[in-house]
Amino acid sequence: MVSRIHNFPTQEYQARIARTRAEMAARNLDFIIVTDPSNMAWLTGYDGWSFYVHQAVLLGHKGEPIWWGRAMDGLGALRTVWMSDDAVVGYDDTYVQNPEKHPHETLASLIHDHGGLRGRIGVEMDNYYFSAAAYAALVKGLPDAEFVDSTGLVNWQRAVKSEQEITYMRRAAKIVERMHEVIRETAEPGMPKNALVAEISRTGILGADGHWGDYPAIVPLTPSGVDATAPHLTWDDKPMAAGEATFFEIAGCYRRYHCPQSRTLFLGEPPEKYRRAEEAVVEAIHAGLEQAKPGNFCEDIANAFNKKLNEMGFEKDSRCGYAIGLSYPPDWGERTMSFRRGDRSVLKPGMTFHFMPALWLDDGGLEITEPILITDTGVECLSNLPREVFVK
Repeated sequence: MVSRIHNFPTQEYQARIARTRAEMAARNLDFIIVTDPSNMAWLTGYDGWSFYVHQAVLLGHKGEPIWWGRAMDGLGALRTVWMSDDAVVGYDDTYVQNPEKHPHETLASLIHDHGGLRGRIGVEMDNYYFSAAAYAALVKGLPDAEFVDSTGLVNWQRAVKSEQEITYMRRAAKIVERMHEVIRETAEPGMPKNALVAEISRTGILGADGHWGDYPAIVPLTPSGVDATAPHLTWDDKPMAAGEATFFEIAGCYRRYHCPQSRTLFLGEPPEKYRRAEEAVVEAIHAGLEQAKPGNFCEDIANAFNKKLNEMGFEKDSRCGYAIGLSYPPDWGERTMSFRRGDRSVLKPGMTFHFMPALWLDDGGLEITEPILITDTGVECLSNLPREVFVK
């Protein structure tokens, strides 16, 4: 047995396994194959940059979950998972990016050996990390098994955070606050955008309040001027310009737990329409937060936000929030609940969201967002940043 690196006590992982197995039983699943690295980490503690090759956690109703992946990455699994050494299974390197054979052939054999020859097996069909070729290899290797779409099964078990998870997110919130402070201190007309992003990234990794920073699941999104009419552009080497707005959609990350937050910086005096947009967004955020309390629905927040926004002369046609927590690239969202009309997911204490009411105007963009925690009595904003457009 090698020494381990654990972010949570074994009892917490076992409680997560129990919740997941209860949902498996409700869906009449014998096994699930978990390929989302966020879900893998949540169930087992595994943490490594190995999601570019095929890997998974196999979970049945008995015994420990099994980490399966590239043999060399099994060494990292032995350092990070809570299970025994026997629960780490690696395939040899001849299966890596080899068109002649596929790693999931070995996973099919592993499932066969654990009694899944004719099992009902859940797979995360709509997932970044599970390919058509992987599915085909499983079907070929287990022709008598029944494969069922279990996308989101584990994600939904992650919705209500433990006290330790909330502690990690609070630390991530302090990191993102410091990142925004550095933006205000450093940005100026003529500064190349890439130089500013370097300072943002450096700050995020250095961390805050004595806690180091992990790499975020999304790189800093930092468009300026007309580029900020689009939501997901990154950066180049163009100088920051007076008379332009730049929004910074960034996240603090601590032990893979994310706290994303956006603010907008205007170099110079903002025009009147930006001030009106700022006022509308801030008022609409307040209206939405009043509905962020246990027992309400996700759509209640969106409906209140949009009602106020419309009253003040603006419209937003996309969702205005989503669940957040533990994540890996390419997304810091949990891919479950959204703040939008029709989402009647019930808000519960311990749920965490990015309340993300961005506006994209005809010549720029404005983002003022809040990471929030649903409490026993209402809502808590995890960050204390002023809710305003920053002007410099």
